[in-house]
Amino acid sequence: MNHQQQPFRSTAGMTFEQMLAQVRYEGAYATRAQAEQAVHAVLAAFGRQVTGEERVKLAARLPYEAAVTFTSQIPATEALTGWAFVKDLASSTGGSPATTRWDTGTVFRVLARLAGEDLLSRVLAQLPSGYALLFGRPELTQAA
Repeated sequence: MNHQQQPFRSTAGMTFEQMLAQVRYEGAYATRAQAEQAVHAVLAAFGRQVTGEERVKLAARLPYEAAVTFTSQIPATEALTGWAFVKDLASSTGGSPATTRWDTGTVFRVLARLAGEDLLSRVLAQLPSGYALLFGRPELTQAA
């Protein structure tokens, strides 16, 4: 019997190449490299925002290469709102807030399909306001 630890096994419904193809198509990126750059930047930044069991379950639904990018980041000590997330990502990548918002929305739409409704709802429940809109969902708020 082999007692060595098994490497991470993704349960993703698509390969990394398929993920990049969807991001490239939906984001209207001219090249595969542009789509890949958006995927890595957005997932690395998002990996700092998601914690706990949801982080582990979301990583397991990503293609291996995407999961490595997502989990390679240490979670942030302070959660960012959706808009602060976009501004922080724009600052770190040198992009404009508008193009970064586009990149984020494009990657998040594909990520939402991989996550599924239940897991995505749990992830959004742990995040500050603004992320639902980035995932193309209405932002639900409770009356005070």
